[in-house]
Amino acid sequence: MSDSASQSAGASGASPTGASPAGGMRSGGGGERQVLSAFPPLDIPAIIRELAFTTLIASALVFPLLTLRTVDSVEGLYIESRWMVSFMAVALVVAGRLGLILLRYGKMIYAAVGGVVAILAAFFLPVPSLFEVILVAGGAILALRALVDLFLVVRQISPSARAEFRDRGGVWVRRVLPWAAGLAVVFAIVLPFMPFSSRYLIDVGVLILTYVLLGWGLNIIVGYAGLLDLGYVAFYAVGAYSYALLAYYFDFSFWICLPLAGLLSASFGLLLGFPVLRLRGDYFAIVTLGFGEIIRLILINWFRFTNGPDGISSIPRPSFFGIAEFARKPKSDLPSFHETFGLAFSSEHRLIFLYYLVLVLAALVAAFTLRVRNLPLGRAWEALREDDVASASLGISRTSIKLAAFGISATWGGIAGSFFATRQGFISPESFTFIESAIILSIVVLGGMGSLTGIACAAVLLIGLPEVFRELVEYRMVTFGGGLVLIMIWRPRGLLSFREPSIRLLDRRGRLRFAVAGRGVGESLCAGATGGATGDTTSGATSDTTSGATSEATSGTTGGVGR
Repeated sequence: MSDSASQSAGASGASPTGASPAGGMRSGGGGERQVLSAFPPLDIPAIIRELAFTTLIASALVFPLLTLRTVDSVEGLYIESRWMVSFMAVALVVAGRLGLILLRYGKMIYAAVGGVVAILAAFFLPVPSLFEVILVAGGAILALRALVDLFLVVRQISPSARAEFRDRGGVWVRRVLPWAAGLAVVFAIVLPFMPFSSRYLIDVGVLILTYVLLGWGLNIIVGYAGLLDLGYVAFYAVGAYSYALLAYYFDFSFWICLPLAGLLSASFGLLLGFPVLRLRGDYFAIVTLGFGEIIRLILINWFRFTNGPDGISSIPRPSFFGIAEFARKPKSDLPSFHETFGLAFSSEHRLIFLYYLVLVLAALVAAFTLRVRNLPLGRAWEALREDDVASASLGISRTSIKLAAFGISATWGGIAGSFFATRQGFISPESFTFIESAIILSIVVLGGMGSLTGIACAAVLLIGLPEVFRELVEYRMVTFGGGLVLIMIWRPRGLLSFREPSIRLLDRRGRLRFAVAGRGVGESLCAGATGGATGDTTSGATSDTTSGATSEATSGTTGGVGR
């Protein structure tokens, strides 16, 4: 018996390839050998076939996109070939696939070394800046994942237990996230005064915060109410044109037009909400998409009122709360900003003021969203998102809830549009196409629907990185598509998909947080269940039956509350 057991243990601990998959590392422990033997044996022919197939697919996608480019010069148009760039792109794809294959077969050390080599190649090889970004990011991700897998093997954690490790990592992220968010807020506040700050960096910050504001506004409809809105750019356009037209025809200041633009956008949101009350799913999305196109066509064709495709220029800039103007020589009766506060004139004063203005607007949206989630309205939105039929059966008015979501979300979109108009000084229908709705929706989906922090991170990635790395702009739509596909595969619910519960019956220590008539919620529910079970028991029933029904109702209710 002992001989057979030892033979079985030896067979299970032996590696199929005769070597440890962890990059040649051997271990004397039987438990670790069991972990290492869980990886499949190295199959060279299969690896070669997979790399060949990857090369074929990458070539079919890369060569039509990168090889030939039309260049406009003084002599005219001509076609420029970029074969070396195409070959480098295919090589990057194949190298990345090889790294994933090494991880799959348990060669963590080799994968980590490959990641480090990729990072070094980005600094020492003459490659385009776009490939430098890909090499550094891809090499860092590959090396980090290899080190994590190696740590799990060394700790004798089997691959089947990695899901639990990732769950623990998610708990750690939830604990660290509030501190990271606080540091991000502090960094955003002091950014204009940092030593490395510049006009360009502040301008990029304004652009990112604008999309954060739009993403948080759309999150009310998509993330909380669960309604797919493809025409959110319509409210953005209504807010921008409301400010421009009110300032042009009635000479209203920015501070008067800002709330008016939000109210007008909310009215358009209610106008859209009524026809789509009974629609769900794809039909709802199609109607919202049509509404966005209707607004854009009205802006183009109503030439007398909106100036058509020519747009509206010379939109007034905001003053410093009606106290001073940011111009060197103000045209109005207000004094100049630098003279009022005894500063040297700088054109960055207005830009810094716009930065803090949009930062405050984004903070207002975040505070409002966090507050409304804990109100009955926010809980009704979440109930509508989970199951609108069940929520209606509980007495929730789907009509009023949907209209409230549309109105509130459209209000923030209109305020963002008003800020966009005063920042740009010029607006036209070309600024409010469907691609803007797609970008805003991509930010919400990539960040995690319902997650304010995730949406802010997605806005930094999708808006900030293309601005910092200009060469990515040429492949912006490819980046969007690739990012969406990767998120759907690895993070189906977004980068930071977890959300804090709207209400907790139990605190973090497992104690009841709420009391009803001097008793905890669980005690009250248990008492009610006990009373109901006892009352329904007939006089002919025995005491054992009564006590059994009571204990079952009590334990069942208590378990439900605990869950």
